[in-house]
Amino acid sequence: MTALAPLTAFADELRKKLPAGAVLAPGEPGFDEHRLAWNLAFEHHPAVIVKPTDGGDVAVAVGHAAEVGLAVAVQATGHGVIRPADGAMLIVMTDVDDVVVDPENWTARIGAGAKWQKVLDLATAVGLAPLLGSTPDVGAVGYTLGGGMGWLARKYGLSADHVRSIDIVTADGVLRTASPESESELFWALRGGGAGSLGVVTSIEIDLVPVTSVYAGNLLYPASMARDVFARYREWLPAIPDELTSSVCLMNFPPIEDVPEIIRGRSFTIVRGAFIGSDAEGEYLLRHWRRWRTPELDMWGRIPMAEIATVSNDPLDPMPAVVTTEWVDDITDRLADILTRAVFEQDGPSPVLFAELRHAGGAMARAPEVPNAYGNRERRHLLEAVGIGFDAAAMARLEAFLGQLRADLSSHVAGGAYLNFLEGDEKVRRASEGFDDAAWERLRALKAELDPGNVFRNGLPLG
Repeated sequence: MTALAPLTAFADELRKKLPAGAVLAPGEPGFDEHRLAWNLAFEHHPAVIVKPTDGGDVAVAVGHAAEVGLAVAVQATGHGVIRPADGAMLIVMTDVDDVVVDPENWTARIGAGAKWQKVLDLATAVGLAPLLGSTPDVGAVGYTLGGGMGWLARKYGLSADHVRSIDIVTADGVLRTASPESESELFWALRGGGAGSLGVVTSIEIDLVPVTSVYAGNLLYPASMARDVFARYREWLPAIPDELTSSVCLMNFPPIEDVPEIIRGRSFTIVRGAFIGSDAEGEYLLRHWRRWRTPELDMWGRIPMAEIATVSNDPLDPMPAVVTTEWVDDITDRLADILTRAVFEQDGPSPVLFAELRHAGGAMARAPEVPNAYGNRERRHLLEAVGIGFDAAAMARLEAFLGQLRADLSSHVAGGAYLNFLEGDEKVRRASEGFDDAAWERLRALKAELDPGNVFRNGLPLG
């Protein structure tokens, strides 16, 4: 950056083109706050931060960076970091968070900085629901463009399959609208391929669905029953309809005050999910479990969609974490044994907070009417494993542990990767695993066309 122009001169020139307070240089108030990622394992050290208020501001910022050869990275809510934005312009989208719900057309227009909570509140108020994930605290746009596998997915499909249009600023500083009718190749790429490598998405329009409540929750069995629960779950799957999206989660609840006392510091094997149907139908589906063994805690019941976050109860506060993922086709006894040993049967506390195996298939396996870049549709189960490390040594041990877990599972997994469940170096290494070979090469070709100078070099390694 210093070889191109002094940083102060660059920031001052940019300030002339953008609203007051939109440009932050190192050492200025607010700079350190806005460079933080949600995952505290990552730190951005950008040359400058830009906080746009709309797509026009983004276009100005990207164009100005291109003039001086400065790389551009984008962050909305701080989830899903691929490569830290060191020495780059970091565009922080938190102020571009408008959400407009159209109840007549069952759609929502979502700004790139909006979290799902805002969309959920507005949609449920008019009897509709977005296809959000397990927590409404993440950014709606990043989640959607990365795929989007939530608790309604087996019935309605991926969030990426329900995008109507996308507004994006590309490397030439041009604000474009990608849809089936305009910029169709870019529209294909962004839905599943994400936005960090092809431009800065400023807003998307999505479909909403007519779901007001679900029969949902958790059955908590002792950790010692993990292998039996996996076997029982495997027997259950052929009989369940697409209206039910479920998972088995091996969970070590941390011994902290935020966790309810009844489960604090304890470990459980959890059967969780959400069913779009009547209470009677839901109770009939749960007979498979309730007549088999009485769970220690039975938390399934009717909940409004506004409370869907209570199914997973994901943490809201930023923390240093490592996450890994694998696609699985068959829940074999050996796979269940490997996961059980890794999460529950360590000498001392396991470094893994949880390992969850989610049931895919249903509508997720069916290609949308307008094709997109998302890969691995044919896979049947998705594994996510997460650990927390509060210092560098703990993070290194955790990364090694999860790496060994993946190695142990290597002959029991289907291959491929769900990119929303990866961050950092592993996401860079495994990026191509999120797509079939033809889609990956198609993405690379579009990258070369739209961003030949690799301005957006902090996203997927397409250049």
